[in-house]
Amino acid sequence: MGARTIVADTEESPDTFEFPARYTARLRGVWWSRGLQACEETGMTEMIRDTDQVSDAAAARRGRPAMAIVPLVTAQLMITLDSTIVSVALPSIQPDVGLSDADRAWAVTAYTLAFGGLLLLGGRIGDLIGRKRALVIGVIGFALSSVLCGAAQNAVMLVGSRGLQGVFAALIAPSTLALITSTFTEPRQRTRAVGVYAATAMSGGALGLVVGGLLTDYLDWRWCMFVNIPIAAVVVLGTFRYVPNLPRHPGVNPDLPGAALVTLGLVGVIYGLGVASDYGWASGRTVGALVAGVLLLAAFGWRQSRAADPLVPLRVAKNRVGAGSFLAMMISAFCTFGMMLGMTYQLQTVSGYSPLQAGLAFVAFVGTAVLSSTQVGRRLTPRMRPGLMMAAGLLLYAVALLLIGRLTPHSSYLPDVLPPLALMGLGVGVLTVPVVGTVMSAGEPRDAGVVAAIVNTMQQVGGSVGAALLNTISISAAATYLAARPNDPAAEVGAKVHGFVVASQWSAGIALVGALVVAVAVNAPAPRAEQPTED
Repeated sequence: MGARTIVADTEESPDTFEFPARYTARLRGVWWSRGLQACEETGMTEMIRDTDQVSDAAAARRGRPAMAIVPLVTAQLMITLDSTIVSVALPSIQPDVGLSDADRAWAVTAYTLAFGGLLLLGGRIGDLIGRKRALVIGVIGFALSSVLCGAAQNAVMLVGSRGLQGVFAALIAPSTLALITSTFTEPRQRTRAVGVYAATAMSGGALGLVVGGLLTDYLDWRWCMFVNIPIAAVVVLGTFRYVPNLPRHPGVNPDLPGAALVTLGLVGVIYGLGVASDYGWASGRTVGALVAGVLLLAAFGWRQSRAADPLVPLRVAKNRVGAGSFLAMMISAFCTFGMMLGMTYQLQTVSGYSPLQAGLAFVAFVGTAVLSSTQVGRRLTPRMRPGLMMAAGLLLYAVALLLIGRLTPHSSYLPDVLPPLALMGLGVGVLTVPVVGTVMSAGEPRDAGVVAAIVNTMQQVGGSVGAALLNTISISAAATYLAARPNDPAAEVGAKVHGFVVASQWSAGIALVGALVVAVAVNAPAPRAEQPTED
């Protein structure tokens, strides 16, 4: 092989050749001068250049989007599963750890409150330290807190570790969505990735009921927590190998007082909605909690208008298209989580399903949600205005919830339960794909983390408010039903169904109003209608 000529990066002669800066950084040390001279004399600079090109190619292969989607949606699935996975296991958990009837709901709400309340802070932390790093830290912390939860010996340990899970979930969720939308930049590719994310985010809660019932029936409720360990290992390994590093925004400072205000405000509102069924809407406890929560949330909004680095920048909050999209996501989660909670009790306490059977009943919802998000939603996105798609999704929700009004104590699965579940699953993709795509493409790159956090916050807050408020409406309607039938032996079962039906009707009304508001507010055009949608 003949001698190779060293080609300098400048037009200077070889006698004045300067070693490129990107290589000198690798050779600093005690052997700097001698090593640099030897490299220049022997042509080692080209060998380093060739090696660097190979390394860059390998890094590109490791970060290819086709594989990056796997750990990212798996991380989202893990945290979404945990919002419902313990629901069907609560009858088994309660005696093991000594949870009272009044406190058992905290096994679920401790997670969702910490998750929803800290999501905005988690998004800012991801912007500050890097979203890939934030994702890995969050997943490892989530796995460790899952071990504590599965090993819980008393109620305090269980509820505390569930809250700790929510803290780390608040770090995972915004990082996951920001990485997906930043990694997939080509429009058609991004639409497909967002569809997969939407299916995971919106059907994961129902899938958690299936997995929770399966693990509780055949193993032990503690495996509802331990199952997160292998899932977390897959996410961490896949993230290191395939997910690219994205630019950080080190100038952003997390707004800790703002995070405390929004978290405490949400706790107050959701607690007030939850206790209204026991103490009444006019009780001091209910009114006090609601007023305190609203005042704290108002204080949070006031601080955001004055903070140097707010959790919700005004440029994001003032965007009408973004605000309408966030509202659509919140109403969607409100309807979905309220439906799942009510349907779980309908199937188990009225129809006599086991935990596993109740979980499997939601397969219709999960299946249509996946199909709608990955196929229907991504094909409609280039053809329809996002506002019309979101409104259509909420209309599908409303029709499904009105169909629930046909339920009776003698209803069967195929004619009465399957249709509304499948229809609501169809609405998931029609609504969620344009919501995520619209808010993530409309914002500035530096706000990707906080926008992703708001999307997830709307989902968690909407779900928490839906579960609390619709449960209160259901209990109140059931009590009224029983009071009107004091001597009817079948009234108790009928009251449970009646309460669920009334709550579903309220939910349908909210979905209809939301559809009208979103259709008007989200007036953005269809994105890139000229893009082909078929593979």
